[in-house]
Amino acid sequence: MDGVSLGPLFLRWNGLLVALGVSVGALIAALEARRRYRDADVVYYLFMPLLVWGWIGSRLWHVLTPPLSSVQLGLTTRHYLSHPLDILSFWIGGFGVPGAILGGTIALWVVCRKDELPFWDVADILAPGLAVAHAIGRIGNYFNHELHGLPAILPWAIFIPVENRLAGFEQAEFYHPLFAYEAIPVFALAAILLWFSRGRMAERLKPGELFLAYLGGYSVIRFFLEFLRLDSALIGGVNANQVFFTVLFAACAVILVRRRLVRVL
Repeated sequence: MDGVSLGPLFLRWNGLLVALGVSVGALIAALEARRRYRDADVVYYLFMPLLVWGWIGSRLWHVLTPPLSSVQLGLTTRHYLSHPLDILSFWIGGFGVPGAILGGTIALWVVCRKDELPFWDVADILAPGLAVAHAIGRIGNYFNHELHGLPAILPWAIFIPVENRLAGFEQAEFYHPLFAYEAIPVFALAAILLWFSRGRMAERLKPGELFLAYLGGYSVIRFFLEFLRLDSALIGGVNANQVFFTVLFAACAVILVRRRLVRVL
């Protein structure tokens, strides 16, 4: 079953899990804010700007770098530009995590600058909750039969209905559960971030390093998972997501090294 019926409303599991992930992530961030002696209201204040701009960024990433499944349906960038209302029709096509990262980070920087909040401190508070929200949301892909990898004959391979298979793979029934391959290590990353933020390890961290660790760690996870992904976003034959996460990891590494060198010097 793809969802639950509440009277005239039909709620899809994918949407429910995304909402659950966002709620749990916000709760973890609020608890982190209180633990760090900062008013938890800052998390609720940032909730809507981050959610809205993260959504806008993720949608625009999909529009500009549509995956193969969308291209096969004719949902190309040219289609969206010639049918702009389809960009707003979020039930058509999908979303892209790189855009959510860009949109959310830019929104966080703008709000922090406007309200004179310490950007790196706030980003550190949000990092573990973001990871948990991401991991929970990924589980929803199972119910939509999305985010599966290459065909597989492994015991944990998942069945994908014919209507959700890419052209050329209609005969393959079972696939790598790529959503699980992403959710599990991201949950582990969230646990590591929470561990880093406590005890002696926390004393060694400079502001922003927890957030950079989240972005860098997720970049590594996502870069390697793209090798198993069938539904890639290709631009000129190049995997746009892999390029993005390579650049993001490099940027995080450079910032971390520079901050450490400044500490040493």
